[in-house]
Amino acid sequence: MAEPSPPETDTVRLKVTGMHCASCAMTVRKRLASIDGVSEASVNYAMGSAVVKMDRDAVPLPHLIRSIEEAGYGASPEGRHSDTYSSEDAEMEGAQNRLILAASMSGPIMVLMMLDMFLFHIPGYHAIITVMAVPVIFMAGRDTLVSGTRSLLRGSANMDTLVMLGSAVPFFLSFLGLIFSVTTFIEMAASIMTLHLVGRYLEIRARGKASRALRKLVELSARNARILDDGGQETEVPVEMVKIGDIMLVRPGEKIPTDGTVVEGETLVDESMATGEPVPVPRGVGDPVIGATVNGTGVIRVRVDRVGEETFLSRVIKLVEECQGSKVPIQEFADRVTSYFVPAVLIIALSAFLSWMLFPDLHIGVVDHFGLPWTNPDAPVFTLAILASTAVLVISCPCALGLSTPTALMVGSGMGSEHGILIRRGEAIQTIGEARIIAFDKTGTITRGKPELVDLFAGADEDNVLGMAAALEAVSEHPLARAVVDAAKARNLTIPGVTGFRAIPGRGVAGTVEGREVLLGSPGLMEAEGIDFGVYADRVTGLQGEAKTVILVAVDRMPAGVMAVADALKDDSAASVRELRDMGLKTALITGDNPRTAEAVARAVGIDLVFSGVLPDGKVKVVRSLQEEHGTVIMVGDGINDAPALKQANVGMAIGTGTDIAIEAADITLIQGNLGSVVSAVKLSRGIFRKIRQNYFWAWFYNAVAIPAAFLGLLHPMIGAAAMASSSFTVVMNSLALKRQDISPAPVPSPMADITQRI
Repeated sequence: MAEPSPPETDTVRLKVTGMHCASCAMTVRKRLASIDGVSEASVNYAMGSAVVKMDRDAVPLPHLIRSIEEAGYGASPEGRHSDTYSSEDAEMEGAQNRLILAASMSGPIMVLMMLDMFLFHIPGYHAIITVMAVPVIFMAGRDTLVSGTRSLLRGSANMDTLVMLGSAVPFFLSFLGLIFSVTTFIEMAASIMTLHLVGRYLEIRARGKASRALRKLVELSARNARILDDGGQETEVPVEMVKIGDIMLVRPGEKIPTDGTVVEGETLVDESMATGEPVPVPRGVGDPVIGATVNGTGVIRVRVDRVGEETFLSRVIKLVEECQGSKVPIQEFADRVTSYFVPAVLIIALSAFLSWMLFPDLHIGVVDHFGLPWTNPDAPVFTLAILASTAVLVISCPCALGLSTPTALMVGSGMGSEHGILIRRGEAIQTIGEARIIAFDKTGTITRGKPELVDLFAGADEDNVLGMAAALEAVSEHPLARAVVDAAKARNLTIPGVTGFRAIPGRGVAGTVEGREVLLGSPGLMEAEGIDFGVYADRVTGLQGEAKTVILVAVDRMPAGVMAVADALKDDSAASVRELRDMGLKTALITGDNPRTAEAVARAVGIDLVFSGVLPDGKVKVVRSLQEEHGTVIMVGDGINDAPALKQANVGMAIGTGTDIAIEAADITLIQGNLGSVVSAVKLSRGIFRKIRQNYFWAWFYNAVAIPAAFLGLLHPMIGAAAMASSSFTVVMNSLALKRQDISPAPVPSPMADITQRI
């Protein structure tokens, strides 16, 4: 009996509201992961989203949403990108309004406190500031209090729990001042909540900056399209109504509405949004065009090939989102620690209170020793105990830990999309830093992927010889003929006609061009015809040693010139390989080509190891052997024939161009077709991981220093609240500093005019 097929899985993205720290994200993730039928759940605190992989039949979407709501958070299916950003704008506006309300009350409270302390006693001071603090704590801070209390009651305390205990509890303790002569904490409670709201606003604003690149991608899409009917009549429709096969009319300066193929007209298209290259590219009949790129000089008609989620831009946006929602291995450890962080802080805060009450002399001695201006060892012990425990609560900040990886990924993946580097899996960023060897496919990766005329020796009569050779090759069906014809066209030569054309199988072609007998072919053909090319012997030997295909040209049975055809190197291949080696990476070439050609290419670009004659399935074995010998391996290929090797490698980079890229084939997809993108990808990945490590260091260092200081009574709660508010903001700003990093490859020297210098 056949085995039952595994259940089909759906990937669902949810917008999650009410998460205020990494502990919140952990709570939501655990709740989702505990549901039967959910195979994987990841929650991104920085983006306010959850990605759930589940059995579509076993887990209805409303059940997922209800589970999140039962955990104390809001959830809804993630709508269109524009809706998501509208939600983010509303969140920022709400944070700003709460901050304004809190500041408008707590500011005057601090002024009154100064007046009452240093100038004159204010009648009814305690009642006045109590009334003024109510809007700060219970209106502006309502969401924080509700979230913190709800989490505490459910046994899953979060950052809001710490702020709630650090502000609401001191506020209510202050009412003892109406009965007993004890220090009041109204001013402190209001200030703590206000500083918390300052930090929340700055964090939301900075997160918006971090996701700006993705928002810019979304805003690139065209709104409308001009569709031509069978009679040639134009109809302007929303781009969502465009169907595959429709013919679109695109005028100069307009965005191309969606992916398609030019069926009429010629133009230059600005594809910088896709490739990062500022130079417009020519596009004519039969050429593909990318939706959201800008038509330049001509009117074109475009047949629609892709719409909706299948378009290039939509796939790029999805890829960037996947990266931003993925995890880096270093984050796994941080997440585990964060899940215990808030409960540990609560225990430390309670221990601080008890320690101060039981051993006041010890603590006061420490405070006296440091003599910090904001400490007052003469205050009542109960007051000092409350200050110490409150300081522990508000100084502790798991938010910075939760933001360390997501913000760096958001900034880095956004930078990558602007440079044509699409990072699919966040873990590849850490893995690249561990790599010691990078392997390349040859054809289409290091080389251009098609034969080109790379050498021509014909003395002063070069153009004439090339023109006659092109005349014969223009009517030839040989695979290398196109390279000669293209070279003649590149020089704007007029290709003459041919009479008496004949093909000599396996050796060459012959014919009459402008009344002269022209023979074109291999050295063996010339030897058989008795034509002595001894004057070019050294040239021929040298070209053959470089694994190039040599074509000799004889005119009227006299040697006229030597040409060489090869799959030419890309202009930046040698410079890029050299830069990668300078970055500490050993290099390898894995190709199905013959050993002589492989060795010649490797020698030309400076590659260390060569594996030739390798079939696609054999590349997997080569990559596996490199992993056994060198450890972590990066593999660079075209993303199609090299897909198995890209999957086997620790990091696979698919290098390609335009809409033909194989986005699903690798961990990182490079839209531009040059090796400079590989250099940029390595620089970017290392830069992102460096920022992640810096973020974690400062987040841990901050808590490691601040919590003991607060326990000992060396930090006033208001200073702690200010530091807590700034810590998350600092982490985000450190991630944003990544934008200043130059990830461009080293400049490539301009190719010399002589065609012989191209290799």
